Amino acid sequence: MITIGQVGLGSWGPNVLRNFQNLPGSRVKICCDLDETALARVQSQYADIETTADYGRLLDDDELDAIVVTASARAHYALARAALERNKHVFVEKPLALRVAEARELVMIARQRDRRLMVGHLLLYHPAVQHLKASIRAGELGELRYIYSQRLNLGQVRRDENAMWSLAPHDISVALYLLEQEPVSASAQGRDFLRSGVDDLAFLTINFAGGQLAHCHVSWLDPHKVRRLTVVGSQKMAVFDDMAPREKLTVFDQGVDFPNVGYPDLHTLRFGDIYIPRIDMREPLQVECQHFVQSVEDGTTPLTDGRNGLSVLRVLAAAQESLERGGVPVALERMEEESTP
Repeated sequence: MITIGQVGLGSWGPNVLRNFQNLPGSRVKICCDLDETALARVQSQYADIETTADYGRLLDDDELDAIVVTASARAHYALARAALERNKHVFVEKPLALRVAEARELVMIARQRDRRLMVGHLLLYHPAVQHLKASIRAGELGELRYIYSQRLNLGQVRRDENAMWSLAPHDISVALYLLEQEPVSASAQGRDFLRSGVDDLAFLTINFAGGQLAHCHVSWLDPHKVRRLTVVGSQKMAVFDDMAPREKLTVFDQGVDFPNVGYPDLHTLRFGDIYIPRIDMREPLQVECQHFVQSVEDGTTPLTDGRNGLSVLRVLAAAQESLERGGVPVALERMEEESTP
């Protein structure tokens, strides 16, 4: 049993709190937020959880094994760093930080102090994404060629981060996870129709060392609510649709073949079976929280550790630079060879 303190009880924080509190291997002892209404809500729902507006109480509490950071993105770095420096394990929502240098520092501190640092890249814990990953590793799709995704909705409009920083980390993390290739450059274009300086939509393209391409379309100014990712391989194609009520993953045995008959331009279109694999669904957030608890208990490296969070942030930072420069591709530096506990 691990004991947890949580800071940040905004729109997403209560969902994370519910899952950690309901897990058999953890208990949330204390929650922190500057909003008295949010604290009162926790007190009304969980009589045994303490509340405070003073983050120092969490840092000073020797009974806490870990601190969960679900505050606004601009506060992630400072809150996570303070917790790591007090020898707490840390779960921090995406993004890990807003600057690559800050993320690298968090990774370094976690390694030096032998603390688990885990980032909330939720989709990597989705059973359908896990099934897709297993199919790719088994060679079912063949050689991966490109990925494209759409994450669209009307709202929630934010003022402290643009649509790319709010939405694209989900799709970037999945693209990196599935392709297992080094991203070499990123480019992005967007527009700020609703609030000056805060882009409501963005089109992001990532180039990978192996020649693959990933493209993300994100927006909170769209008539459709879409959460879809398509993977195209040399043998088959797959679509992960998180808005589908049950059929989250569909595999298409389709493609273009070139028969070796002496005519280089001759090709055939292959339209094979379309099937929906049976997947035992669990709430991804529950899986994610359980994974963090397990990594703290047995000392294993989380799937979405600090290094994973840093890899996503590198792409975001390059894409933001491209956005500010009118969409020119921005090269990414290679990841340093370092590991995160």
